[in-house]
Amino acid sequence: MEEVDKILIHALKQVGTEVSEEIDSVRQFSSELIVEAVVRCIRVIDPGLGSTLPTSLPPGMSARFRVGMSLAQACQDIGYKGEIGYQTFLYSNEPEIRSLLMCLVEKLPRESAETSDQPTGKSVVLQRAIAAAIKAQLAVPWLPTNCRLPLHGETQSPAALHNFHVQPLSLPNCSKGPGKKQLKELNDYQRDILPPVTAQPSHHASVVASILEQHTAELSAAQEWDNEWNSQGLLSRLTPQEYQSRKLTRLRKRIEEQLRSAALPSPESAFGGPRSTSDLGELLQAFRASAPSDHILTKGTHFTHTQKFTFTQESAAVTNSIPSRLQSEGDSQQRQQEELASLQQQLQQLCSDVNQLTADMKHMSVTNTQVLDELKQREMGNSEKEEKMQVKKKTIDLLPDADNNLLKLQALVEASAKRVVNLASQWEKHRAPLIDEHRRLKEICSNRDLESSRKLSEIKSLHDKIRVSTEEARKKEEMYKQLVTELENLPQDVSRSAYTQRILEIVSNIKKQKEEITKILSDTKELQKEINSLTGKLDRTFAVTDELIFKDAKKDESVRKSYKYLAALHENCNQLIQTIEDTGTILREIRDLEEQIETENGNKTVANLERILDDYKAIRQENSALAAKVREG
Repeated sequence: MEEVDKILIHALKQVGTEVSEEIDSVRQFSSELIVEAVVRCIRVIDPGLGSTLPTSLPPGMSARFRVGMSLAQACQDIGYKGEIGYQTFLYSNEPEIRSLLMCLVEKLPRESAETSDQPTGKSVVLQRAIAAAIKAQLAVPWLPTNCRLPLHGETQSPAALHNFHVQPLSLPNCSKGPGKKQLKELNDYQRDILPPVTAQPSHHASVVASILEQHTAELSAAQEWDNEWNSQGLLSRLTPQEYQSRKLTRLRKRIEEQLRSAALPSPESAFGGPRSTSDLGELLQAFRASAPSDHILTKGTHFTHTQKFTFTQESAAVTNSIPSRLQSEGDSQQRQQEELASLQQQLQQLCSDVNQLTADMKHMSVTNTQVLDELKQREMGNSEKEEKMQVKKKTIDLLPDADNNLLKLQALVEASAKRVVNLASQWEKHRAPLIDEHRRLKEICSNRDLESSRKLSEIKSLHDKIRVSTEEARKKEEMYKQLVTELENLPQDVSRSAYTQRILEIVSNIKKQKEEITKILSDTKELQKEINSLTGKLDRTFAVTDELIFKDAKKDESVRKSYKYLAALHENCNQLIQTIEDTGTILREIRDLEEQIETENGNKTVANLERILDDYKAIRQENSALAAKVREG
């Protein structure tokens, strides 16, 4: 039971029970510790049920009884089948508490069971304390700074608040490029030029928000890719690279179609139809060419900017140097302005004429298209009428010799009917194997579809298993690293061979006990068989002897006495056997009683009786105090 108690104590520590290092057995548990351990386990198993239970016993006896009854009812609700009541917690004994704790530990969730197998080092304890503190802070409602009171100083963070401002980050990726040169250049850039993540945002308060946003974006992109690949990528039967390239090509085609539909037709297209562009670059170039020159954003060089600045300065200097000459030539400038105005009017008139002509050309092109369509329709109608006219002409030509022509026509019809029947019979001969072949191919196709769908489902299940296995492998790898660190921190003077030797000794003792039990059972069976055979042999011998002596007893007096002695001997032997059996039964009962006495001694019956008497006295005192208060009131 020592090993069982150690396992129970370890599990209770994992759920938060404060068990001192001096306690190494359930026998040493006090009532307060039992109540705390049971309540902790119930809170982990069923938080709604355990949230109303206290972790310690109250000072009053009546309140203790109520707490004991509540705990007993909670354990029964969870599924404990043994006998339980308030006395289990207030006047406990070792077997009942051990069975109760074993039942509660077995009902702990799987996560708690897994964490109970993990090492309890300082790093693990620190991580759990941090997680508990964060969880407690998240459970507290947030209050604005203006609404906080001095009593909220412990629950609300006094740190300054910042807006959630996000800035783009450049993070080094560990993906392998297509070539070593590119990967080397990328590594050089990330090592020598790329600033750290904390230095990239313009404000230090935006670092955390930017990192969270970057991580969320990458995570959502990875999840979207997994969902798309599992739903559509697997059905396409392509590799991920081929699927992505095909998706990019489809996107480029869609952009080109949108740009073609949005592009304005050029003047040349009014005659020759819309101009087709087969490349996205050509479309963009067409958009750039069709845009006004004033709205085009040109990227100037340092030379062009310098030239513009110099030319502006020179023109300004020339303008400032000749103000008198401009005044003397005012008349000529006025005439030039009048000519310019007249030319502008002529230009506007020409532009309006050109626009009118362009509109007329568009209208004429539409009219021309409609006329061409109407002409094609009339030509088709004329061709149909010509065919009808040819048929009627041939019919009219056949009218003068109508009887002979009717006979010829009937002969042709009969020949055609025979030919049709012959062709139908031949088609039936060819149709049957073709239909069978079609059905066979259709069945093969359906079987292949079923096989492909089955393989797709298997592939999806394999992907899920691979993902689960990868997650488990990652968790086990983390646990392995943690165990390695814990092993390195453990004292090196403890040898593993001692534990191994102890386990081997326990296994060998169990084997020896099993062999001895098997040997005793076989000996008992042999003895029972021998007793049964001897008993049967004795009964048969007595029956034969009794019959022989009884026959001679009718004739001889001495034989009659011998028969009486034989009957008395048989009866005495039966009594002796019965006495031996009764003695064995009494010895077994004595051993059972001794075991019960030892069990009762282990249950601390005397100590529990003394505690019951003390509690009874305490209850009487409480009742008398309450009665005195009632009388005084």
